Amino acid sequence: MAKLTIEDLKKMSWDEFYGTPLKDKLKFFEKDGNLFDCLFAQQFSRPLLEKLFETATRIRTIAKSKGGMDWLQTLLSNKRAMLYFVQPSTRTFLSFQSACYILGLKVSEIRSTSTSSELKGESPEDTIRTFSSYADLIIMRHFQEGFAEKSAYILNKTKRPVRIINGGSGKDQHPTQALLDMYTLNLSFSNRGGIDNKTIMMVGDLKRGRTVRSLTHLLKHYKNVKLIYVAPEYLKIEDDIKVFLKKNKMPFIESDDLVKNLKYADAVYMTRIQDEYDVNNESKSIDYTKFHLKKEMLKHLKKDTIIMHPLPRRKELDIEIDNDPRAMYWRQERNGMWIRAALIATMFGIGDEILKFANQ
Repeated sequence: MAKLTIEDLKKMSWDEFYGTPLKDKLKFFEKDGNLFDCLFAQQFSRPLLEKLFETATRIRTIAKSKGGMDWLQTLLSNKRAMLYFVQPSTRTFLSFQSACYILGLKVSEIRSTSTSSELKGESPEDTIRTFSSYADLIIMRHFQEGFAEKSAYILNKTKRPVRIINGGSGKDQHPTQALLDMYTLNLSFSNRGGIDNKTIMMVGDLKRGRTVRSLTHLLKHYKNVKLIYVAPEYLKIEDDIKVFLKKNKMPFIESDDLVKNLKYADAVYMTRIQDEYDVNNESKSIDYTKFHLKKEMLKHLKKDTIIMHPLPRRKELDIEIDNDPRAMYWRQERNGMWIRAALIATMFGIGDEILKFANQ
């Protein structure tokens, strides 16, 4: 079968496009070989990840001085961003808002469909077209799986395409959370040979946790990474992830025993139960307490193991762990601001300018 061209993809109906294998349509979200829309973790290669990590670190260094911050804020001062967050969010919203401010973008926001013309019956698709008239970048968090992709599909077929960043799409993906998770792993292991050859344990609601899905996809770019998935039977990783792991020859095990596996981990990635996706309150029947990390369990960890969490947390991560030097989740949260600024800069083609400034 001949490779699909951009024109072939543009001629497709949405249903045809959505049903097309991801690998065959990723180029639709690029421009001149560079990232235009950020929708999937699969869009990141290892060279791109490493360049983003370097750019993020340079931005945070430049921003330490007033002169540096003033310069950063000139870079995209002629651009406008729309934060369209109709699914609850604290960290992702504030992180992106701050990243935009760092680079000088003017920001507008919609936090609920009740404050837009969707309340009057306007379709979500028309709402996106409306936003595109006023913004150069739309960052969205939406409860509907595939909606960020559909928005990019619509706008990339117009005469004025506008960049889209997926800030969380239903149970599907959260690529920029995975990006900040990888940045945190990269910083944490910088004196230990990097992410290669590490064992990453992911704990909790792995079936519905979109951060786990996206992070798994990014870890394929690193050598000899081993994965331990610890979850209740009902919340185990789904088959598509297992197929992905086997295809990419990524060793993994599944378990329901948290304590038994702690000693093997270089990083423990905790997650909360995603009961907002319940159909019939099924989460209430799951004993999640066996998947809570308590302070007394830290004795089973290596001295240099790091503890992560995408937040918000509930009882699965003991607050008494917060002051342990291995706890990285608050640093992880702040890392999100810097790596998202680096992503936006790269999408607008100013990443190299930042790297050159830092080297002066």
